[in-house]
Amino acid sequence: MADTVLYEVSDGLATITLNRPGAMNALNVETKVALREAARAAADDDAVRAVLLTAAGDRAFCVGQDLKEHIGLLAEDRETGEGRTMSTVREHYNPIVRALVEAPKPVVAAVNGVAAGAGLGFALAADHRIVAETASFTTSFAGVALTADSGVSWTLPRVVGPGRAADLLLFPRTITAREAFELGIADRLVPAAELRAEAERTARALAEGPTVAYAALKESMAYGLTHSLAETLEKEDELQTRAGSSQDHAIAVRAFVDKEKPKYLGR
Repeated sequence: MADTVLYEVSDGLATITLNRPGAMNALNVETKVALREAARAAADDDAVRAVLLTAAGDRAFCVGQDLKEHIGLLAEDRETGEGRTMSTVREHYNPIVRALVEAPKPVVAAVNGVAAGAGLGFALAADHRIVAETASFTTSFAGVALTADSGVSWTLPRVVGPGRAADLLLFPRTITAREAFELGIADRLVPAAELRAEAERTARALAEGPTVAYAALKESMAYGLTHSLAETLEKEDELQTRAGSSQDHAIAVRAFVDKEKPKYLGR
């Protein structure tokens, strides 16, 4: 895996770190490929029970597409007529977002600075966002004459509502950390100096939790947003049966009876 993305697994927690701080963690092709492979590895590895997505440096979480590289790729497309530049959505962004959203384990994003474009998209793909008080967000797409990608047209309306999402997409602007918290984009605000430690504490707590139940919660919420009440109730029945058959449920019940803290196995 390229050093533009760092990947580490420790005690059930996979930490994925965007590692181009000098470029504000902009997404060149090398970084997108490495992030895609890291996100897929974390999602597929049964030994991983939670994921922490973070970034190096203190200026940016991710400013989205590396526009310097993008300009060069557009010029190549004009010469060859192949039109491969925008295939990055299909080849990179889509699989990254699906791996994060559909991972059968919780994903925490630690947003340390600017999150713009696809950077915003990746943050929104997480289940829980812990944000430095100095961070900021912007949709940015219309500002460079593009439409939304990296799942933003799916995640943003679900987080802030369709009307506010349309406003933010049509009129890109800087959203402060405080406003992001008020909108629901940020789940928790912390001082910048405390971000990494707080995010790791949160992610490790999730990695020690009932993984099967967390996976079922993610699946049921996603399902309920696009299905009827009757269909959702059937899905809840299916998923509750799965969770109720897990070893973690038996452990939790026994610990409750014994007045002890459960020690989950993640299965």
